[in-house]
Amino acid sequence: GNGNGNGNGETDTPDDGAEAELRTYDGELSDDPTRTEVLQHVNGLAHEQAPWVFLHQQFSIYGINDDVSWDARADESIYVREFETDLDEITVSQGQLLETLDPTGENATPQYNIIDQAYDNFLGREDDTGRPLEGIVTDWERTDDLEIELQIRGDVEFHNGNDLDPSDVAFSINRANNPDVSEVADNLGDINEARAEDGNVILDLDSLTPTIFRNLTAFGRVVSESWVNDDSNDISTEINGTGPYELDEYVEGTRVSFTKFDAYWGEEPDPNAVTFNGIPEDGPRVDALISGDSDLITNVRPGDIPDVQEADGVGFEDVPSIRNIFLVQNDAFEPFDSQEFRQAMNFAVDVESIINSILNEFGNQTSQPTLPGHNGHNGDLDPYPHDPERAEALVEASGHAGVEIELHTPVGRYLRDADIAEAAASQIDELDNVSCTANRRDFGDLVGELLAPQDESPAFFLIGWGNPTLDGDYAMSPWFTEGPFQHFNNDEMAELLQQARNIPE
Repeated sequence: GNGNGNGNGETDTPDDGAEAELRTYDGELSDDPTRTEVLQHVNGLAHEQAPWVFLHQQFSIYGINDDVSWDARADESIYVREFETDLDEITVSQGQLLETLDPTGENATPQYNIIDQAYDNFLGREDDTGRPLEGIVTDWERTDDLEIELQIRGDVEFHNGNDLDPSDVAFSINRANNPDVSEVADNLGDINEARAEDGNVILDLDSLTPTIFRNLTAFGRVVSESWVNDDSNDISTEINGTGPYELDEYVEGTRVSFTKFDAYWGEEPDPNAVTFNGIPEDGPRVDALISGDSDLITNVRPGDIPDVQEADGVGFEDVPSIRNIFLVQNDAFEPFDSQEFRQAMNFAVDVESIINSILNEFGNQTSQPTLPGHNGHNGDLDPYPHDPERAEALVEASGHAGVEIELHTPVGRYLRDADIAEAAASQIDELDNVSCTANRRDFGDLVGELLAPQDESPAFFLIGWGNPTLDGDYAMSPWFTEGPFQHFNNDEMAELLQQARNIPE
């Protein structure tokens, strides 16, 4: 661990008598644990080590035109093909647009919401369980510990008129798993190679990868090998997919427009055209809905719901999402290398008041990285209570009394993100022995910085982490094992996460 403990998760009581007990979890693993038990144990260790200030499970709140019928998905995905409407054209406004049209060029929900109108996942998924469903891959089987066989749908056409071949799917998986071109290479799985064989696709694995089928629902999209390899095409500004819509216009930083693809293999969608745009500020997004400039908007502030309800022709949909909102405490920097200090920040932030006052109860307080209902969630862990006195005592025990810290926050990426961060910073600042300010940041700039090496990343920042696999591995491994998102170093947690990757479901 990174605390100043005595090896038992405890510290010696300082001279002033302040309580500095650090043990918050007393679970133990059996000699032959299941994969789920290992993940539950790592969640318990995370509760105790406090690499994050645990905040809340985000609710997705959408504003929607009354002429559109749509059930908001727990996985935050927006598939216009699911809309039931007589409207010919649909406009969707998000807090963020995207950085690239390359389906593996960015791992972020706003990007997927846009490109998934035109690109298909390898497998579909149930939005509330993560269970794989048929997609371009129609059947999937583990034929050996280290071999997967995928059957590929026939009679599928790319937008440029080329037929889909199993070799395109194999190429797409290999490309998604190539860290030189893909931002999701670390997440797809421990795949040595995908290859087309006898009309199917075979995956040769380097390790068991128990989440491989869940991963194929979430990471990577089906692309055309010949089109991608043709230097006259630019996958960052053009699209050639197999999805229900084809790209009509891309104006970087402004909008992405699609029209219906007549040769789509699946059920024909209702709208003939759809446009996505980015409106970072919450108020103007609501104004766009009420004025009729947008038919669906994301991240409606709870306080704006009455305005939406009172307006003619619009309403709202809400659903608990698969996204966890938290404050990362980067242990490459003081004071966050101290377990006492990290726990102190959890006791300092009044999450319940933030949920009640800022989110109008649209949020569930969390106690660990893995959300309830997801594989590996530990139901025995309680959230940190608000306890400023204990926070101050732990700050004293950490040796960092008087420290000044800065909390970086995106604006408009998550539901009331900057307001939440500013409230948390204010509550921390109320401690007698810590000063804290919030710094509003452009989301793209902040992500670019946090993906830098850990010792060059911000020390303290708000972020959201969606978990499309609904599995504890994706909730924790990117943050606690080697990779661009790692901001915490604990050998026991990292080794257990690797162990879980080698235990069958």
